Amino acid sequence: MLHHKKKGIAPLRERLLALCPEREIFLRSGGQVKFVRISRRAQLAAIGVASVALLGWGGMTLSMLADSASIAQERAALAQQGRSVATAATKVEGYRKSVQDLAQDLEARQDFMDDLYKTHFGDQDDKAPGSDMAAPTKADKSDALTAKISLAPEAAPLVRLEARQRQFATLLTAAVERRADKAAAAIRSFGLNPDHLARSAARAQGGPFVPWKGDKGALTNELETLADAMSRMEFLERSLLTIPSGQPTAAPMLTSSYGYRRDPFNGHAAFHAGLDFPGRYGQPITAAADGKVSYVGQRQGYGNVVEVEHGNGIMTRYAHLSGFAAHVGQKVARGDTVGRMGSTGRSTGTHLHFEVRLNGQAVNPRPFLEARKDVLQVQQIATARFADVRDRS
Repeated sequence: MLHHKKKGIAPLRERLLALCPEREIFLRSGGQVKFVRISRRAQLAAIGVASVALLGWGGMTLSMLADSASIAQERAALAQQGRSVATAATKVEGYRKSVQDLAQDLEARQDFMDDLYKTHFGDQDDKAPGSDMAAPTKADKSDALTAKISLAPEAAPLVRLEARQRQFATLLTAAVERRADKAAAAIRSFGLNPDHLARSAARAQGGPFVPWKGDKGALTNELETLADAMSRMEFLERSLLTIPSGQPTAAPMLTSSYGYRRDPFNGHAAFHAGLDFPGRYGQPITAAADGKVSYVGQRQGYGNVVEVEHGNGIMTRYAHLSGFAAHVGQKVARGDTVGRMGSTGRSTGTHLHFEVRLNGQAVNPRPFLEARKDVLQVQQIATARFADVRDRS
């Protein structure tokens, strides 16, 4: 193999030697002749230097061409990046505009809610619900607000609106709690304990379990407190509507009160569980509150009876009737006719025996029928609110 390699190199060497024979150059100057001898080695060295120079020049040329191509590619990449940046800038500008439009829409809705608040609850607080909050009450909320704005300056209007809505929820909660407290005071004026009613209602709960699908993190403390206050007001006002405060008949006077009396038949001391209203035979007997008819028929000593369940353990009984105007399971509203006045059962004459029972025990009906004017106003407000809810549904 080495032999073949030498054999291949020899002709090339011979050609180079043939191209570079020793040369003598004669120069004539001033009648004198001089000659310069150029050896074969010098010629080969010159060819080598020229070859190296030529190769170097070619390498530099290729390198410059490569650099030029690289620069062109970089310029193209920079141009593409510039176009991408321009597109991103357009998108950011669109995002900013959409955020501003959204903030304006939400601000308009918040202004509308603020106006509703003032209309229904008045401007009773130091700050109106619509006033912007420079800083929330607590320092940590203020820090959180500043952090959100610094991270996303474009979202600053939305962050300020969030703070405004938090304050609105707080003010609305205070208004709802005031209204709930009025309903609780009205219930107490009837001799009932609203806390006991609430505990009874809490025990009577049920229904299938349906997991909450909403975002729990979306409910702030203010909204959770507002939801609890609304639930309390809802319960108290509904409970207030179940309290019998309407006159069961048009009779203006009582013939017998609740409590101790002498029995009209034997004269012995006896307990009278209700109030007696005199009147004409067949006079309409009306429900004292909203409820559902639970019994229509006769009971010993009472004669013909209609009983209405009002919820929260409250029941009214209308006795000694001459006729019925309701049936079991019928829903009745305050003032609906449920029967006619008579003198059936253990009775000495035409009248209505009216009872109020709480969890099966008779209580004095007089506080229910002699409610104060302010209590009746609270009851009327609750009636109007639930009537409006029914109409919308």
